[in-house]
Amino acid sequence: MQRILPLPSLSRREALLGLAAASLCGTAHAATEAEAIAFDGLYKSFGVLGFQFSDRVTALRGHAVRMAGYMAPPLKAESHFFVLTREPLAICPFCQSDADWPVDIVVVFMKAETPMVSAGRKVAVTGRLEIGSATDTETGFVSQIRIVDAGFTLA
Repeated sequence: MQRILPLPSLSRREALLGLAAASLCGTAHAATEAEAIAFDGLYKSFGVLGFQFSDRVTALRGHAVRMAGYMAPPLKAESHFFVLTREPLAICPFCQSDADWPVDIVVVFMKAETPMVSAGRKVAVTGRLEIGSATDTETGFVSQIRIVDAGFTLA
């Protein structure tokens, strides 16, 4: 015969602490689910006739990704977006149209307005991947590939 043991009683404080700890574990788990992508893997082909996104990037559209690079010099000290580049840059890399889109930049739209870091500091970005031509209504800038609802840490 199996004996059933009584459950320990928890105080309200212990229960709340347990729930808080469980939610932190869920957040950490969600952050580790982001797929790493790199500048070398963004496009299948590119040239004078345009470009094609890689199969992997196309499959990750709408999913959580993480990517490392450099924050291009911002237009202002605090912003809700920045440009992630393969190498540190001295000037902003935005172009006039998506036809001239450089293949080694990704626009990052932050969850909230954020202070920018020095252009020479490497950052790791995590957010949701969007691909395809889009024009930001606030700035008028055109992009082909974006990480949205993003956050970053120094790498």
